[in-house]
Amino acid sequence: MDKKQLETYINGKYNIKPDYMWADAPNHQVYRNKTNRKWFALVMDIPRCKLGLEGDENIDVLDIKCEKDMVFSLLDTEGYFPAYHMNKANWITVILGGSLSDDIIKSLLDMSYGLVENKKK
Repeated sequence: MDKKQLETYINGKYNIKPDYMWADAPNHQVYRNKTNRKWFALVMDIPRCKLGLEGDENIDVLDIKCEKDMVFSLLDTEGYFPAYHMNKANWITVILGGSLSDDIIKSLLDMSYGLVENKKK
């Protein structure tokens, strides 16, 4: 799944468009629950080396809120990284267009949305 497909999925399922919050990072997209404004996904383009990978070229990544128990087990699986720029106990990072299938990314997004759905503002 690439960045555009992700945006289409989130807009189609949740009727949510991304927020672009930072002038110095115009490609970074924040997805928030409409009711409580809690973040459930963050899309960024970052250098590969920020995830411990070789190279300095930018890649698109997705930060997703995750159940604490799942974070540690997912990090033992290929394709999952400690959250970049988010709380590493509650978030994970995946590479868009990487080794994870579209169905897995959709499932992770749905879980993340569910985790913030009933939280208070």
